[in-house]
Amino acid sequence: MKSVTLLGATGSIGTSTLDIIRRHRNEYKLHGIVANSSVDRTIEIIKEFKPQRVALADPIACRKLHEELKKQNLYVDVLEGPAGCEKLSGDGASEIVVAAIVGAAGLKPILSAVKTGCIVALANKESLVMSGKIFFNEAKKYGAKILPVDSEHSAIFQCLPYELQTNLGFCDLKKANVSKILLTGSGGPFRDTPLAELPAVTPKQAVAHPVWSMGPKISVDSATMMNKGLEFIEARYLFNATDDDIKVVIHPQSVIHSMVAYTDGAVMSQMGQPDMRTPIAVAMGFPERIESGVAPLDFEKLGELTFRSPDYERYPCLKLAMQASVSGQGATTALNAANEIAVDAFLKEKIRYTDIAVVVEKVLNTFGSPELHSVDEVLSADSQSRDIAREAVKELANG
Repeated sequence: MKSVTLLGATGSIGTSTLDIIRRHRNEYKLHGIVANSSVDRTIEIIKEFKPQRVALADPIACRKLHEELKKQNLYVDVLEGPAGCEKLSGDGASEIVVAAIVGAAGLKPILSAVKTGCIVALANKESLVMSGKIFFNEAKKYGAKILPVDSEHSAIFQCLPYELQTNLGFCDLKKANVSKILLTGSGGPFRDTPLAELPAVTPKQAVAHPVWSMGPKISVDSATMMNKGLEFIEARYLFNATDDDIKVVIHPQSVIHSMVAYTDGAVMSQMGQPDMRTPIAVAMGFPERIESGVAPLDFEKLGELTFRSPDYERYPCLKLAMQASVSGQGATTALNAANEIAVDAFLKEKIRYTDIAVVVEKVLNTFGSPELHSVDEVLSADSQSRDIAREAVKELANG
């Protein structure tokens, strides 16, 4: 049996991963889980999957978990706070670590897992947006294998030859005769909304994704297409690509998850239901295919598939992300930090939907793009950018 540690166990990716484990109880066992503050859901997971270790990032929630476990006569090793999450992630007891913590909070736990030389099923795009080459140099140093879980990057991965799949971060696209990576995105819930109406968009509207079921932060990122911008940067590092190697295409139906064009004119695409269990199963089972619980497409009922180019006036966050990608690691770290602060402020109704891009642009212009050579420098840049973003939010809220 393969032992699995699940980072971000109570979120949507975590729930889908647990369903894969549930379907393959003879092949996988859950060693440990990391979550933020959801005590009730954590206890449910402990009862069903009986992990040996649990870590909660929120110390108050962790103390409550201790109390509830004692009441219910449940026994599990509980680790507390961010340090506990890092310790569990890097304890070396699992062959597979599924990394599904959302945002910059996932970087240090994931790097702790990388240092154990395990398979990292990566669903946290922000870790690559922030650390890029530093991340993959660490993976190479410790012999860790990185496999993508984001549906788009999994699709690209599945369309590449085996020799590239097993050398992510350092693969040679040109040698494999890849001419273009086509990164698809739904365009979110506002792809046809008149531009004049976008400033009045509410958080409730923004989190109502037309196709995928995701958490609030990722749903807002999908609406602004910042998610696609972050994925553009992630794809650069995963597949050792240049900015010119990647093109973003809006595909509202979300049936084709991404494509790879080759120099002979062939375009390989990966198609399927918009269900994250497929890419999770691909990563956990690689190089084999395992059952995921997702039904195959019924082409007779599929209907039409449409495509369009992104409108940067509608999606300024996408443009900012692509510009940051060209500028370098300092800019992409600042971009991610600014976006996390701005989206949180929007969800709390402190700023307007269209102000998200305003905050991000202000941070990029203020912080610039210094070269970053270590994880400590990345975290420092992240912290500085967040401070700038908070000031920008205050100015907009008071303006």
